[in-house]
Amino acid sequence: MLYYIHIWLKEIDGTNVFRYITFRAIGAAMTSFLLCLLCGNWVIRKLIGLKIGQPIRTKEEVHKLAELHGGKRGTPTMGGVLILGSVTLSCLLWARPNNSFIWLALGSMLWLGAVGFVDDYLKVTKKKSDGLPGRLKLLAQFSLAAVVTAFFVFNPALQIQAKELFVPFYKEPLIHNLGWFTFFFFALVIVGTSNAVNLTDGLDGLATGCTITAAFAYALIAYAAGNLKIAAYLQIPFYPQAGELTVLCMALLGAGMGFLWFNAYPARVFMGDTGSLAIGGVLGVVAICTKQELLLLVVGGIFVIEAMSVILQVASFKLTGKRIFRMSPIHHHFELLGWKENTVIVRFWILAIMFAFLGLATLKLR
Repeated sequence: MLYYIHIWLKEIDGTNVFRYITFRAIGAAMTSFLLCLLCGNWVIRKLIGLKIGQPIRTKEEVHKLAELHGGKRGTPTMGGVLILGSVTLSCLLWARPNNSFIWLALGSMLWLGAVGFVDDYLKVTKKKSDGLPGRLKLLAQFSLAAVVTAFFVFNPALQIQAKELFVPFYKEPLIHNLGWFTFFFFALVIVGTSNAVNLTDGLDGLATGCTITAAFAYALIAYAAGNLKIAAYLQIPFYPQAGELTVLCMALLGAGMGFLWFNAYPARVFMGDTGSLAIGGVLGVVAICTKQELLLLVVGGIFVIEAMSVILQVASFKLTGKRIFRMSPIHHHFELLGWKENTVIVRFWILAIMFAFLGLATLKLR
């Protein structure tokens, strides 16, 4: 909305800065950060008042995990509403309202946020770690993937480029036409990222810190993809509308930093599935909109490691009856090896930063 200030007040010097994505992206980051800080205590009090406390796995489920995390029982969850609300308000304020990519990303985030909210609510009311049935959760995620696919495939201006597959370190598309496989590919990106972030959200501030680094990396990627000169120089796909996603990514970064104020160890609030499913989903949609889907495997390396640890653990146990890790996701494995929770979190954050740097480096190494 503030984008139009330079039109409304064109006779006043200085208002033309609202035209620039960089200025509005910084404004969005600061706005979402301040919204989280100002509203954080109020949201936490409301969640406590509603008795929306985090259920912890019982000793019958996982004895050692219950011993490590038993003190967190009752910590308010569903704090993701703070992140989603801050990002949405910031984008409404700072992003161009006529940009379809912004609405696609925001709509995806809010849809998955609603799915996560239902999941969290069922966990709280049942006072168990089981929430929304997995099939229903997947149905909601695949439904979103179908909408995103239709948005691109049935748009004449986007359909050709949307079906191309780009890989890191290679400037030309590896596949020029994915055809109907486009839906399955987009679904893999959205569903996979959404669930990977959800699996990462197991320690205080872990998923939040990793979200900040991924959001920053994709803010730069979106800006490059939406700038014709930079895209041509880096030899990456150019989408005119992609640049505006810089505003959304920076709003997510600011909200993540603001939420981390309350979510850092020892956490006063958890984001819950309300936040993690939505954050993963919107990162997947941004990756699709910038045509850097596979780069998300690098930038979100921690999310990939967490998800793969679960897949390998389940596969190994079913095939051999043995476990690879003491517990999955892998952050619990390190806890059971004797690492302090804070140590696991900070070391994973360090890796997340390095993965983001590596992902950005691939834009030039092509």
